[in-house]
Amino acid sequence: MRHWASFASSCLSIMPAIASSKSYRVGRSKTGLGLFATMPIKKGTRIIRYYGPILDSRIPAHDAIENKYLFELNNRWTIDGSVRKNLARYINHSCRPNAESDVRPRERKVFIRAIKNIEPGDEINYDYGTDYFKAYLKPIGCKCPSCEAKRKKQRAEARAERAKVKARTERKAKAGTKGAKKKKLNGHAFSKANGRARA
Repeated sequence: MRHWASFASSCLSIMPAIASSKSYRVGRSKTGLGLFATMPIKKGTRIIRYYGPILDSRIPAHDAIENKYLFELNNRWTIDGSVRKNLARYINHSCRPNAESDVRPRERKVFIRAIKNIEPGDEINYDYGTDYFKAYLKPIGCKCPSCEAKRKKQRAEARAERAKVKARTERKAKAGTKGAKKKKLNGHAFSKANGRARA
C-alpha cells in the first residue's frame, strides 16, 4: 500500500496540472485587465455570459446607478455588470473585435460569442457600440490594437512627411546659396579688350 501511495504521489508531481474547463482567464492587458483565451475557441462559440443584477429604468434608484459596466438591453432593462462574479466585465473594446455581444432582451441576458477563431493567449474583445465609444473612449482615445496600429501608421507617415519637407527646404537653401555665389562672381562683366571689369 505504501509503495502504491508513493508511486501515485510521484506521478502527480510529474503530471501537468489539469487545465480549467473555462476557455478564458483574466490577465494583464495594454488597457489594464482583460480576458484571454486559454484554449482554442471556434467561431460561433458562446464564450461567457455578461452577468449582473437587472436594473429597471422606471425605478428612480435603479436609473440613478452610474458605472462603466452597465449593459443596456433595451430602453427599460440594463444589466449592472460591476459585480465580482461577472468576469465578462474584463472584456475590452476593440474596433476590430474577435467576439460580439449576443443580446437577448426578452430573457434579460447577454452572451459574448466568438465571431472569429480565437487562439490560446489571444485577448477576447468586442465592439462596445457607438454610444459608449463616444461617451468614454473617444475623449481619451481608443486603445484597441486596431486603433493603436492606425495611430502608429499615421505617426510614421507624419514623420516621413516632415522628413520630406525638411529635405526639400534644405535643398532649396543649398540651391539659394549656390545661386548667390554665382551672382557675386558674375556680378561684373569682364571686358575682353582690357581684361578689366565693367560696372
